[in-house]
Amino acid sequence: MKIGFDNNKYLKMQSKHIVERINQFGDKLYLEFGGKLFDDYHASRVLPGFQPDSKLQMLLELKEQAEIVIVISAQDIEKNKIRGDLGITYDQDVIRLIEVYRQKGLYVGSVVITKYCGQKAADIFKARLEKRNIPVYLHYIIEGYPQDVKAIISEDGFGKNDFIETTKPLVVVTAPGPGSGKMATCLSQLYHEMIRGVKAGYAKFETFPIWSIPLNHEVNVAYEAATADLNDVNLIDPFHLEAYNEVAINYNRDVEIFPVLKGMFEAIYGASPYASPTDMGVNMAGFCIEKEDVCREASRQEIIRRYFHALQRYGNDECSKEEVEKIELIMNNAKIKVEERKCVVEALQHSANLDCITGALELSDGTIIKAKASPFMGVSAALLMNAVKYLAGIEKKVHLISPHAIDPMQQLKIDYLGSQNPQLHSDEVLIALAISAKDDPMAKKAMEHLSDLQHSQAHVTCPIVNNDAQIYKRLGIQLTSTVIEREAF
Repeated sequence: MKIGFDNNKYLKMQSKHIVERINQFGDKLYLEFGGKLFDDYHASRVLPGFQPDSKLQMLLELKEQAEIVIVISAQDIEKNKIRGDLGITYDQDVIRLIEVYRQKGLYVGSVVITKYCGQKAADIFKARLEKRNIPVYLHYIIEGYPQDVKAIISEDGFGKNDFIETTKPLVVVTAPGPGSGKMATCLSQLYHEMIRGVKAGYAKFETFPIWSIPLNHEVNVAYEAATADLNDVNLIDPFHLEAYNEVAINYNRDVEIFPVLKGMFEAIYGASPYASPTDMGVNMAGFCIEKEDVCREASRQEIIRRYFHALQRYGNDECSKEEVEKIELIMNNAKIKVEERKCVVEALQHSANLDCITGALELSDGTIIKAKASPFMGVSAALLMNAVKYLAGIEKKVHLISPHAIDPMQQLKIDYLGSQNPQLHSDEVLIALAISAKDDPMAKKAMEHLSDLQHSQAHVTCPIVNNDAQIYKRLGIQLTSTVIEREAF
């Protein structure tokens, strides 16, 4: 993989600026974390060299000063909202996040349930957390939020929220997903801290859009494609331009809410510490792009992948037609075509030649591996087997897994587990490969090359089932599929 981003420089610059923000306000800084605190694979894809756990590593450098507050909406608990990338509910993810942060040595101070109005599911979750000795605070729906500043900054507004007890100068406010109420939680705390005579501040840790690179830079455009479901739109920050005569990039939600936030800051502080929404952010990522052409190309590829993912989601009734059309518009404006994704072209051509379901995988050196579905295994599984055979120098015709081993697995699926599809998925084939590796040196050699598939690109000409998607993700292979033709709309 070509590297275009200096991760070490980023960690140093970002940590330094957070410390400066803490010092700017004096006693305490509430830092709203946008996006994922770790496992930030979008950032690592569009900024090659960015480590998925960069934010976490940065926090570990500040762990003596920091504590974490996790925010979750009572409405999301009640609706059993799912985190799409992990396939688990938001409340399950809160438990997972607490365990991960603690294992890493970070202090998790509490959980805040926002938008609370007596939801039974939220009460059950609160009791579950308290049983684990995790402090839980309740924040309520405030009538007129966020426009009615006078009502919000009052005893009947933020005043009715629980005050979150914190002990560290840096309070990181994070959540399992967007819309959880992170910003409102931070502002509520500023109000309560003011009443207690504590000089507290607020800032946002943002990665995208990157304010210091052009609006139409592919890295920023890729963020729009990634948030097509939220309908985010990048734009020039008009407040920043007016205040400093300097172009800075932000997005519609922050720009739209800033006048209200400015009013809140003035009500709490007496004056706003920020002249623009860009001022609120702590984001040094743009200064750590070392090879712009590498990041531009990586972002173009990400946009194409987002398009195929949106098509699959639309085919599964998981998103609207407008989401797909928005990414199409983004691609048209940036003059990006799906043919730029080499494995897509190869897979579709292979499918046309054989008139069957096929797949193509592009290794990091540019080599293309092809496969087709068979009675024994699905195309995703066959593609993995062909790829590791190539990497291990094993002829394609060699069977690493005996048909005698596959037969009982297929019988188990059909006769005992109620499956209608006898073909083995990627996870099942890898288990069979691992068993074969015990006695077969070639199977062992092939398995040892699985790690070499990281950063590969793959495309299959059929819907992706979850088993295959999860295995490809764990192996670091970026997989897309052809689900429906655009003309099927």
